[in-house]
Amino acid sequence: MNSPQTASQVLDRHYLEARARILEIAAIFDRIDRAQGSTGDDSRDALLRQGIEILSGSAANRAEQVQKLFSRDYNADWRDEMGV
Repeated sequence: MNSPQTASQVLDRHYLEARARILEIAAIFDRIDRAQGSTGDDSRDALLRQGIEILSGSAANRAEQVQKLFSRDYNADWRDEMGV
């Protein structure tokens, strides 16, 4: 049976990957900001920014919150809509 890792061990294991992903997201926002026009009325831009706010928080369920942010509401009739 595996023994649980310490927070420091988890950070050691995932730091470089997390840093790279944060840099990638920052670069995407920079490209959006430098591009012509505005995304002010685009709901996707708002969702991305809400996701960043969730990540900046200290809740223990950030992954769940982000997943729900980008998920559609459950539709009991999804099979009918898909023609299944």
